[in-house]
Amino acid sequence: MLAAVFFVALSLLMCVACVLAVLAITQVEMGGSQAIKRDGMRAGARAPRWALTDAAGVAYTSPPQRPLQLVVFAGHSLRSFPSVVEGLRKLAAQATELEIVLLLRHPNEIAQPMLEVLGLGSVPVLTGTPSLYGRYNVRVSPWLMFVDSQGRVRASSLVNEDWQVGRLYQLANLPLDSAAAQASSRSGHRTSGIEV
Repeated sequence: MLAAVFFVALSLLMCVACVLAVLAITQVEMGGSQAIKRDGMRAGARAPRWALTDAAGVAYTSPPQRPLQLVVFAGHSLRSFPSVVEGLRKLAAQATELEIVLLLRHPNEIAQPMLEVLGLGSVPVLTGTPSLYGRYNVRVSPWLMFVDSQGRVRASSLVNEDWQVGRLYQLANLPLDSAAAQASSRSGHRTSGIEV
């Protein structure tokens, strides 16, 4: 009987140790500024092609028909960053040639109502797939990626302040060689939200 209790206690202890080890490895791999610098896509890279429809059946594509498209990878994280929402509102009001879309990893029925409450009701909600997110190399949010009509990434970054949204838009409008050079010199090939 004592041997059985000892065996169960040892087994539980080993399970807890394994779970803690997995969590620690995941935190090291996903956390920190170095991991964020590896996320997204560098300026000039070819963005994934897709054709998706919103809840109303309106079709959207990437590369976009307009000169520039802002793909917002966010979902619920926008509620936690009111400053980013304000930056997106300003950008939507000022940049009429820009197409802004919210790309979700999984279907979410409350995303469009949430955007309406946040004052971004004109932004369509598109549902992609985990593999599409994987092709964009996006793990954390809110992440913004500007794509031009040729399908090239113009700027890509994690953002958490409204000024970063504006700065990223400025980078997206620079000639591609200048934007890539600035992004590379600041953060190892990508613009990181802290350094935009």
